[in-house]
Amino acid sequence: MKILAAYSIKGGVGKTALAVNLAYALRKAGLRTLLIDLDPQGAAAFYYRVDTAEKFKMDGARSLLQGLRKNIRESDFPGLDIIPSNLAYRHFDILLHGMKKKRAQLRSILDGLKSDYDVILMDCPPNITLLSENVFRASDALLVPVIPTILSQRTFEQLAEFFEDKKLPTEILRPFFSMVQGRNRMHREIMQNLPALFPGFLKSSIPFSADVEKMGVQRMPLLAYSEKSSAAVAYLALCEEILGQWDSES
Repeated sequence: MKILAAYSIKGGVGKTALAVNLAYALRKAGLRTLLIDLDPQGAAAFYYRVDTAEKFKMDGARSLLQGLRKNIRESDFPGLDIIPSNLAYRHFDILLHGMKKKRAQLRSILDGLKSDYDVILMDCPPNITLLSENVFRASDALLVPVIPTILSQRTFEQLAEFFEDKKLPTEILRPFFSMVQGRNRMHREIMQNLPALFPGFLKSSIPFSADVEKMGVQRMPLLAYSEKSSAAVAYLALCEEILGQWDSES
């Protein structure tokens, strides 16, 4: 089982759109996929027309696993399940802080689901907290959307510095360019220069597209209603690149 996370310190960079469409693409590739919406806003589950998670006791790793299992929902697409979010997820940090090995609990919890899925993909809130550190240690790859602007580049560099300071494995960082505007000179320059500083950059990039914004109206992945759009084709290419890396590692 592989564990992926869609993560960024900065909001508004296409993180949830990535999680929603990548989950669909992984399922389309024949992998049993579980999308976990860890963001209290619950946008990923909303796009899949899944109701808010039922509240459950969060008083230990065992109860957390049971609660997550209880909230697994089938999506409209066979082979893809969703664990929706709940505002109570904002208390994750408090729960984890009271546990032993508080920075490594999430991996053991997710391992309890490995017999049911080939891939677990997490949509994460845009911050660095104890939950985020658990995500970093649980993930086989951290997918980081980077808009080719100075501010977005800066937030990615801050994330890379955090990994180095905490002695986390920087090789799991998988940044890629998101919301790209090819006619924008700054976008072109950053896309040319930044990957040289961070070799882990994925080659695939996601263009800026009004079609992605329509996901909120359609309440489904872009790949499910506009698979020939430029952004949909880019999400599929990103998925294929990730799967290709897995094949080369095996």
